[in-house]
Amino acid sequence: MFDFGLRIRQLRESRNMSQEELGRRVGRSKPVISNYENNIKFPPLEVLISIANVFNVSLDYLVGHRKERCTLH
Repeated sequence: MFDFGLRIRQLRESRNMSQEELGRRVGRSKPVISNYENNIKFPPLEVLISIANVFNVSLDYLVGHRKERCTLH
């Protein structure tokens, strides 16, 4: 089973980014990012798009429809 929160955490940690920094970049607070990473809440589409842009990955990769990372150009 796919773990959306884990995907975000792995992407964030691979870039040595804090939850607070990711939150600033996508217009959300640190506790909200924590909720996403712990699968308590799921972000709305506009936030998903922002997260994908921050990490330069496709939405398909971010939400688990692709296993390989597709970077955007």
